[in-house]
Amino acid sequence: MYITREADYAVRCVLYLARKVNGITPVNEIAEAMHIPKSFLAKILQRLVKAEIVKSGRGVGGGFSIAKKPESISILDVIKAIQGNAATINMCALDKRMCLLSNTCSVHPVWVELRGIIERRLQEENFAKLI
Repeated sequence: MYITREADYAVRCVLYLARKVNGITPVNEIAEAMHIPKSFLAKILQRLVKAEIVKSGRGVGGGFSIAKKPESISILDVIKAIQGNAATINMCALDKRMCLLSNTCSVHPVWVELRGIIERRLQEENFAKLI
C-alpha cells in the first residue's frame, strides 16, 4: 500500500481540525502545528473542501473547520479524497482486469485479500477515535 505524502498531510490536517471544536482555523496555524508546507496545505485543503470533509471561511478571519462530526469521517475517506481509489496496494489489486497475470499469478489473491483488510481497517478508524 502506498499512501502519498499529500494523503498523510491531509490526515494530519483533518485530525488537527477535529481537535479544534470551535471556530475557524487559519491555514498558517494548521501548517505550523502539523509541519506541513503552507502552499502544499492550501492545495490539500481545496480537495478536502471539495470532498465536503472540511469547510472554508473566506476573508478576514477566514480559515478552515471540520465539515462533519469527527465520528463520521474515516481515515479512508480522507485518503480517498486526496488519492481517489488508487489509495490501496497497487494496480493489480485494484482491478483484476488491469492485472495481466491475475489468472496465473499465485500472489494475486493475497493482494486482493490484503487490500480488503486494509480498506476495512481504515474505514473503521474515524477521527473521533483519534482525538
